[in-house]
This record gives sequence, structure tokens and C-alpha cells, in this order.
Amino acid sequence: MLMQNNHVFENVEKIGEAIGAGQSLSSLFLRSAAETVAAGKVICWEGDKAQHLFQVEEGVVRLHRIIGEGRRVITAFHFAGDLIGASLQNDFIFTAEAVTECKIRRMSRKNFHEEVARSEALGPAYISLLCQEAAAAHEQMVLLSKKNAEERLCSFIVKLASRRAPLSRQGLVRVPMNRQDIADHLGLTIETVSRTITKLASRNIVIPEGRHDLRIVNLARLIQLSGDADDFSDDSCHRVKLH
Repeated sequence: MLMQNNHVFENVEKIGEAIGAGQSLSSLFLRSAAETVAAGKVICWEGDKAQHLFQVEEGVVRLHRIIGEGRRVITAFHFAGDLIGASLQNDFIFTAEAVTECKIRRMSRKNFHEEVARSEALGPAYISLLCQEAAAAHEQMVLLSKKNAEERLCSFIVKLASRRAPLSRQGLVRVPMNRQDIADHLGLTIETVSRTITKLASRNIVIPEGRHDLRIVNLARLIQLSGDADDFSDDSCHRVKLH
């Protein structure tokens, strides 16, 4: 539900200055009212005209496609601060759906590209975003085509922890999506996801705590099992420190 404008447009002059200075792509969305999207509700549909871009302000959004005989493939999860719909396609190639209750801001594609074209700072930022999306798509392709079930799940947990670090309560990481979501993202069955988590818990690497929390007991071993140990140097591992 759309928030009242008088709550959204506070300090309009400062917002305009931030946009004019090209501080970030996210600053472009500050002129738009925040909308609350209930868990399970769709933000945009696959095949619709891509008339808007969206910024996630709070919550988690899943992007998915339907293939074959109604099979769902989750291509990505987006978190607070992420932009959705930045690619150049005229139609959305995914359905975006709220995993949790979300707050989002939307901006017309036309206005977005006009603002980017006018700013020397935002042009490179936009190119960088497109490169990041391409790299993420390549990473997902490698994960699905080359990694086994354990490597896929460990990669997913490490990536989730790195996004939401520093971890609280001695390695506790929040997992807002359910196991079916995880399975559809990793190209596995829900039974395989559950079985693999049980296996990791028996080896005292990752232990489930409640429905939506995992406690990482042995981060080094988890990274090793992900098959991406070389991608986590001493400089980058600070993002997933447990204490």
C-alpha cells in the first residue's frame, strides 16, 4: 500500500542534491513513495512490459521463471538496496515476488535512463551494475552445471552469510526463504536440500536453529565444501566472520 506523500518527500532539496551529485543509482528512487508488498505478492510478471525498475528497501524478493510443465526456477534473490529490472530487455524475463513483507520503490524506465544519461557519475555506476548482474548469472550457471548438491548448498549459505554479515549470536544467519525456494534456486529437490542440511549438521558444520536460522559452526570447512575456497581470501572473508 502506498505511503502518504508527506511522509515520503521529507528533505526534497537534499534528495535532489544527492541525485544531482550522482551519489548512487539508489538515490534516484528516493523521489518515489515506498510501497509495502505482502509476502507472496507479485511485484511484476514475466512477459510484462518493463516500464519500471524497482529498488528493494526492506525485505527479500525472489525472481523466478516457469519452464517446461510448470516447473519453477528461481534465478535470484534480492535484498535491501538491490535494484530489480536494470537489464535492457523490453519485457520482464522473470516474475518478481516478495519472499517476506517488503518495502519497494519504483521508477519509470524512461526517467531512470534519462537521469543516468544526464550524470557523468551514474553512467559508470549503471555499467557496473549490469556487469555485476552478468557475473551473477555466470556464477549461477557454473553452480547449476558443475557443482554437486553439497557444493551448491554450501555456496548458497556462504553467499547468504556474506550478504547479511556480520553474523549474530556466534554464527547465526537468517534464512528468510523456505527450503522449497532454496531447492528451486539450486536445481535440487526439497528432499535433497533437507538431507544435505542434515548431513552438514551431523558433521558439525552448519546446524539448523528453528525454521529460518542456520548456525555456521565451521566457516572454513563450509567455504571449502562450497568449491569456491579460492574466491575467499583473507581480505574478503571479513564479510562472513562469525564473531
